[in-house]
Amino acid sequence: MPSNLACVLVVEDEAAQREVLAYNLQAEGFDVAGAENGDDALLLVDEAPPDVIILDWMLPGVSGIEICR
Repeated sequence: MPSNLACVLVVEDEAAQREVLAYNLQAEGFDVAGAENGDDALLLVDEAPPDVIILDWMLPGVSGIEICR
């Protein structure tokens, strides 16, 4: 069953920061997905495009700048 919540993709290579962002967004009622690198983020975007992406620009592999392009 599809969710009616807005989906936010949090892309951050530092696990603690990613988890804090996800926790707070979920507490505010958002559906949250997380990725720790650019390659995983691109896969998630292809599988299920999020409504919003919170993106670190310095990531291992594909950078945040490249993801935006």
